[in-house]
Amino acid sequence: MKGDQDTKETSPDLGKDVRIQADIPNGECGSALPTHLYKRRWVIVLLFSAYSLSNAYQWIQYGIISNIIMKFYNVDGFAADWLSMIYMLAYIPFIFPVTWLLEKYGLRCTALVANALNCAGTWIKVASARPDLFWVTLLGQSASALAQVFILGIPSNLASVWFGANEVSTACSIGVFGNQLGIAIGFLVPPMLVPNVKDVDELAYHIRFMFYISAGVATFIFVLVVIVFQERPEIPPTRSQAQARISRSSDYSYMASIWRLLCNKAFMLLVISYGLNVGSFYAISTLLNRMIIDRYPGEELNAGRIGLTIVIAGMAGSLICGLWLDKTKTYKQTTLVVYILSLVGMLVYTFTLNLGHLWVVFITAGVLGFFMTGYLPLGFEFAVELTFPESEGTSSGLLNFSAQIFGIVFTIGQGKIIDKWGTLPGNVFLCIFLLIGTVITGFIKSDLRRQKTNKQAEVQQLSKMATDIQEGILKERKF
Repeated sequence: MKGDQDTKETSPDLGKDVRIQADIPNGECGSALPTHLYKRRWVIVLLFSAYSLSNAYQWIQYGIISNIIMKFYNVDGFAADWLSMIYMLAYIPFIFPVTWLLEKYGLRCTALVANALNCAGTWIKVASARPDLFWVTLLGQSASALAQVFILGIPSNLASVWFGANEVSTACSIGVFGNQLGIAIGFLVPPMLVPNVKDVDELAYHIRFMFYISAGVATFIFVLVVIVFQERPEIPPTRSQAQARISRSSDYSYMASIWRLLCNKAFMLLVISYGLNVGSFYAISTLLNRMIIDRYPGEELNAGRIGLTIVIAGMAGSLICGLWLDKTKTYKQTTLVVYILSLVGMLVYTFTLNLGHLWVVFITAGVLGFFMTGYLPLGFEFAVELTFPESEGTSSGLLNFSAQIFGIVFTIGQGKIIDKWGTLPGNVFLCIFLLIGTVITGFIKSDLRRQKTNKQAEVQQLSKMATDIQEGILKERKF
């Protein structure tokens, strides 16, 4: 890369300086460490977004055609819902071992394992396109679900490791963007590839064709990751990242880090509020087909398009929120406003779903998606600020741990309510918990530790420059 060559030509010993400075205790020289932004950082984040997209697509590809999956495999709605909920369930026991693996072996190892599992899952599902092989398709989905554990908590970690102080929120949003785009494609493509036909052999052909496409894409991305994906830049991008390398390299304890996070009251409030918001999104995504078909029979294709509208609007919300955070650094205020608007969007969606006009549902779903899905990168970045210099992967892992638990509870709970009383009470059920999450967010204390570290480093550098200038003037006077 040209950016890398420029660094080596102008500063041949900078890499050596980093290794020497890293041995100095307590991070006292963080402001003296060199920093550099490599152009290849954009390749890394885009490649991560690509394999996150592939994995997220598989999460929703069953749920959006759940009525067809139930008919083909001859299973009930609860069994079909587990093809989505397995993603949430797999996360809960494996997040802590995976986070330890990330801390121990880094981003590249995590990326390789994630893509190996994701690729394996897609090929197992290719072999499951028979009515008597539901257990095989569940096995393949379980492998893809395990791959997700190696993916969800990465955006904030990757952004901090590779990007500058004024880019981290935008980079995190791009990482989340890939996941959202995968969900969007998962809403749109399966209803187009798998029509609701009566002939079982024809249906098997369409389902197998869908599986072959996802397997081919996952395999191609896996090869790219093996060739291109790198661990971290030789020279850190920010002073806070340089200091983090020092602090984490000396007597770092993963369990001690977990304990400090659990004792951080502001962060734990964010963990709960984040779980309530994202868990609601998981439930809506999983049950969207059932909600739409219940009120608008035969509209499988439009159910997918409504899901697509939710996620596309959310992608726009994520990017706008990321740019806004990089510009203003108003983490608490922005998170609270977006949470309130997510609640408002959910209320509007709830009470307009039954009006009988699909165009109204498209509009209200778009508004809901813009704020509810746009909240995802806000939670990641706010968590990093509240917990610095703890590992971004660990804090993100705890956020997603909460989201998976609430996602399972909300999906089962809302599904049972829809079956017994209909879609309106089921959506009101989620509105109540979003209101609770809004109140909790209001009580989070805004302690922006990463921003304070960067500002302190800048002040130290300016002070050092002023001292050097004064010393130079004194030397000139002596001569």
